[in-house]
Amino acid sequence: MKKLILIALAFVSIQAFAQPNEGQNKKKRMHKMHNLTPEQAATMQTKKMTLHLDLNEKQQKEIYAIMLANAEARKAKMEEFKAKRESGEMKRPTEEERFKMAEARLDQQIAMKAKMKDILNEEQFAKWEKAKARMAHKAKQKKGEMKKRGNKKRPE
Repeated sequence: MKKLILIALAFVSIQAFAQPNEGQNKKKRMHKMHNLTPEQAATMQTKKMTLHLDLNEKQQKEIYAIMLANAEARKAKMEEFKAKRESGEMKRPTEEERFKMAEARLDQQIAMKAKMKDILNEEQFAKWEKAKARMAHKAKQKKGEMKKRGNKKRPE
C-alpha cells in the first residue's frame, strides 16, 4: 500500500512540474512569431488557412494579399506603440480615443469578413467563421484568467 501511494505521489509531482514548461514553450513560440516579417507572417497564415480550408491557387493568392496588408498594418502599429512607449509619450486613451479605436477595429473586421466572403465558397466561409469564433472564445477565456491573476499589462 505504501508503494502505491509513493508511486501516485511521484506521478502527481511529475505532472505538476510538467505544466509550467508547456507555458514557457508557448511564450517562446509566440515571441518568434512576433519577429516575423510581414511577408513571412502572411505566408504562414495563408498556408495554415490552405490546410484548414483546402484553398485553391487563386484563393491562396487573394488571401495572401489580404494577410500581407494586415501584417504590414499590424507591424506599423506595433512600431508606433513601441516608439511611444520608449519615448515616454505613452498615456491612457480617453473615452473618445477608445471609442475611435474600437470603431476602427470593428470596421476592419467587417471589411475582412466581406473580403473573405467574396473569396471563399459557402462551406469554406462557414468553417472560417467557426474557427474565428473558437479563437475569440479562447482569447476571452485567456483574458478572464489574466484578470483573475491580476496580470494587467497596461501602462498607467
